[in-house]
Amino acid sequence: MFLTTRSTLNSLQRMQAIMVKELRQLSRDKPTFAMIVMIPLIQLLLFGFAINTNVRDLSVALVDQSHSEIARALVADLTATQVVHFVKTYQTPDQASKAITRGEVRAALVIPRDIAQRIGDERPLAQWLIDGSDTMVGSALLGLRNMPLTTLNSRGFATNFSTTKPTFEMSLFYNPQRVAAINIVPGLVGVILTMTMVMFTSAALVRERERGNLELLITTPVKPMELMIGKIMPYVFVGFIQLAIILGLGNIIFDVPINGRIDHLFFAVLVFISASLTLGMLISTVAQTQLQAMQLTVFILIPSILLSGFMFPYEGMPAAAQWIAESLPATHFIRMIRGIVLRGATLMDLWPDLLWLAGFTVIGLIVAAKRFKKRLD
Repeated sequence: MFLTTRSTLNSLQRMQAIMVKELRQLSRDKPTFAMIVMIPLIQLLLFGFAINTNVRDLSVALVDQSHSEIARALVADLTATQVVHFVKTYQTPDQASKAITRGEVRAALVIPRDIAQRIGDERPLAQWLIDGSDTMVGSALLGLRNMPLTTLNSRGFATNFSTTKPTFEMSLFYNPQRVAAINIVPGLVGVILTMTMVMFTSAALVRERERGNLELLITTPVKPMELMIGKIMPYVFVGFIQLAIILGLGNIIFDVPINGRIDHLFFAVLVFISASLTLGMLISTVAQTQLQAMQLTVFILIPSILLSGFMFPYEGMPAAAQWIAESLPATHFIRMIRGIVLRGATLMDLWPDLLWLAGFTVIGLIVAAKRFKKRLD
């Protein structure tokens, strides 16, 4: 009995010694200790304020073919709902449809010339052309179908318009059945590629250092930029394999269409993979250990998933969260892949996002190479 108790006490003392050693080592590792505190703090503040499922201020276009006071009153009623924000004006519905394809606006309101007659006939007053590729955005706009005509009534334009009649006709493009998988699968490509590409390369240089291979690389004639490019190139093929799996099975199992050109899709994915691998390489030049690299990767991944528009509408975020989202490669790629796959957009239609990703890749590679060069010194 005495020996058993003594053995237990010795075991507890050894575990205590190990625990004290780990705590002291952790407290001396200032970067890791800072991330332990800052990651949950920043994520809590960021997502507590940023995540909002109430869709507001959707960017929409106006095609006013009547140019009447009734049309202006109708627009005033829509603006008062705070669901939509008119940012563009077009002369024809075809121009507005092309703007939706390019992703410049989420929807377009077409007000016909005979709007006054429609009020008398109790027909829908106007038509919404809606980008249905995002189901949450589509649902928010469909909620305006029976919108009350407060301003029109106050001005005496629609006092006889029946409240049981729909106010608008609704045309839902790209996903009229509002199937969630059609919206999720293309966005999932961005999420999966972000997770794997950043994770693969974020520990690349750190792993070489911990294995003792960094000294060997220093003695070779390999230049820093050559090292950066050589490190990321093998994972480009991995990214295309993942793309084929996700979109191929998505098409077979969930009937997700691929409306755009395949070559445009491949080029967009190539640019995004390069940007994601570059981001991972930047993390690898900052982190001192693989644990730090993993923590920094998680710190990037969570905003990339939640702020990119994959799960929650971009328009529902406050301005500060939108600025953060714009700095993340995943935000630009999810816009691009949904535009190409679902709306049939071309690279020319999506050139701002394409240019941003290409610029991020070039600048990121230069910064990563220079940071590695400093380590050589």
